[in-house]
Amino acid sequence: MVESEKTEAGFEGFEKRVEISFSFSESGEPKKLGLRALSGAQIKSILEAARCSIVSQLSNSELDSYVLSESSLFVFPLKIILKTCGTTRLLLSVKPILDLAASLSLSVFAVKYSRGSFLFPNDQPAPHDTFLNEVALLNHYFAHLNAKAYVIGNPNRCWHLYSACGEAATLSLTVEICMTGLDRDKARVFHKEWGGGKMTEMSGISEIVQSHVICDFEFEPCGYSMNGIEGAAFSTVHVTPENGFSYGSYEVQGLDPGSNGFGALVRKVLKCFCPSDFSVAVTCEVGAEDWAMSDADVEGYCCQNVVKQQLLPGKGCLVYRTYSARGRGRGSPKIAIVKCSNEIEKEELVLSSCLTST
Repeated sequence: MVESEKTEAGFEGFEKRVEISFSFSESGEPKKLGLRALSGAQIKSILEAARCSIVSQLSNSELDSYVLSESSLFVFPLKIILKTCGTTRLLLSVKPILDLAASLSLSVFAVKYSRGSFLFPNDQPAPHDTFLNEVALLNHYFAHLNAKAYVIGNPNRCWHLYSACGEAATLSLTVEICMTGLDRDKARVFHKEWGGGKMTEMSGISEIVQSHVICDFEFEPCGYSMNGIEGAAFSTVHVTPENGFSYGSYEVQGLDPGSNGFGALVRKVLKCFCPSDFSVAVTCEVGAEDWAMSDADVEGYCCQNVVKQQLLPGKGCLVYRTYSARGRGRGSPKIAIVKCSNEIEKEELVLSSCLTST
């Protein structure tokens, strides 16, 4: 995080995330590099629209990875993933991304936008002041791609998801873990006076997926970000350690489910942070949801909600769970297929109307 992004209330750790996938248009000549052919100045123009900048980067034969002043950017030949926290204006980057992709003869065929419930929602600038406004902006560009919006979970911790895709779209297995109320001793590592130069090792983050090559960045006076890459797979961690609004996130995409158990992955992440509350959102192809639904027990935590949401027909599903440290919440989880409260149902009815009328 950067100090300029901290409001009077605190720093907004929960990230906004957009993933846009492309194909070469019929009229265009395929170029192997695709989006990776974008120049540094062009990448900068995307980030300036979102109000963030590059602080570190790492590449391999499959992708370019950028650690940002507020989270991360991943650029593949035919896919771009931008994730930002604080009071950034992530969705204002959509137009420059589409314009630059068009200049490379690329056409959009799938989009996913997701975020949790903001800690400080009143501090968010438009269009992120409400999910309805976010959906309206996304619909302006993607409503023709069978777009749907979902508000999932309980009233206190919702997962907001916008999904739009064409017939040929596929979903990469993606795990997003959002944690609040970090253990003070664990959070202390992410202050320069304690973990300066060694945050990745001292926290245990380097042990989560040991094969990933890591590029990290330590902020002044506190805060941490890292991207890890291996082939076309990546992981990313972001930490705001200040007491009162501490937050940590972990994401991995391209993980081999056959070699990595869902529960084991979650437990490795929790060991680094010991949060009081956390959520796990898994998006996956149809047929892979058994992996995301398996091994839900996490020692020391009570599962509050389990939601399985079918996305567009034949395009996979979302499995969303929320947890609290034992003694803080209810005893047994509430299992749901679509939503968990009447308030959220009413909001989604409005969203559905917005989507179909656009």
